[in-house]
Amino acid sequence: MNRPPEDFVLVQEARLLAYATACFEKVGLVSEHAAVISRLLVNSDLRGVRSHGSRTVNHYCQAFEDGRLNPKPEIRKVHETPTSVVYDGDGSLGYWPMVMATEDAIAKAKEVGIGMGLVRGIGHYGSAGHYTRMCMDEGCIGFSVQGHRNAGRHGFDGGGPNPGKHLGYFGNPPISFAIPAEDEPDLVLDAATCILADYQRGDEYEDLFSMIPAAFFKSIGYGAVAAMLGGGLTGFTLSDDTWNRWPNGRQGGMVLAIHIDSVVPEAVFRAETDRLAHDIRTTYTPMPGTDRSLLPGAIEEERLHLHRAEGIRYGEMEQTAARAANARLGVPVPWDEE
Repeated sequence: MNRPPEDFVLVQEARLLAYATACFEKVGLVSEHAAVISRLLVNSDLRGVRSHGSRTVNHYCQAFEDGRLNPKPEIRKVHETPTSVVYDGDGSLGYWPMVMATEDAIAKAKEVGIGMGLVRGIGHYGSAGHYTRMCMDEGCIGFSVQGHRNAGRHGFDGGGPNPGKHLGYFGNPPISFAIPAEDEPDLVLDAATCILADYQRGDEYEDLFSMIPAAFFKSIGYGAVAAMLGGGLTGFTLSDDTWNRWPNGRQGGMVLAIHIDSVVPEAVFRAETDRLAHDIRTTYTPMPGTDRSLLPGAIEEERLHLHRAEGIRYGEMEQTAARAANARLGVPVPWDEE
């Protein structure tokens, strides 16, 4: 899904931001809320992460319109310590409350070395890399995961269809680590916990369960860890009130910020990240189908610079979603139709 589209129209960043913001405002979000979500979605488009970009605007807007998500949440800070903060997202998407929690986590990390932000009662929070990159931009290492209420029950894992409820398909919540470099691209793992993507289902994939079981046991473990750290730790099982009012508000999110300078000089740490990236690039044979040995985050950074210079490559799935939003909401598509 995140391969560059072969057929596309070029969309400029500013027009895409305006389009997404207008759509969210149409379904009742206040301007600041609409702008925060739109900025993060377009950031994903810029990095070539099409699965989590502005193609989701139509789907999210439908959830607000249908009453599955709260367009006017009362986001509340419900608990705080010197190293942690917990927000209640009041049944809205996770983007805005997670940004608030991340800002608090960073501030705490700068003060005492480590800070954790938790949010409960939210819908999807998008790419976990949004929040870890915020940490990284402030001289911190970032870690983030999201968890689902009732993870482990069929239909509640957030990982797509699971035929036969096979353990190998368990869960697929987002997970990210962001580690800053200096001259090399930053090291950003922005992924999902399951070794298989949501669309990878069927006999040819299930043959892998017995061929490489260790890989699946690892991904099962990652999914379980995310369920507890990004879900259970937020306290979203304390009350059913938000979930009863907003059916899609059944998730939580966690971000952890570690202030680098509190344990080692930041320049020394960044230099070691550079060393690792350089040595891997010059030592290892590239993976099949690729021509370079790069660490996670490098390709995304390259695409960001390309898309800012030339325009975002908007493929058929993005165009179809934008036209559907246009038909329902009346917001013009963000490119010039022929």
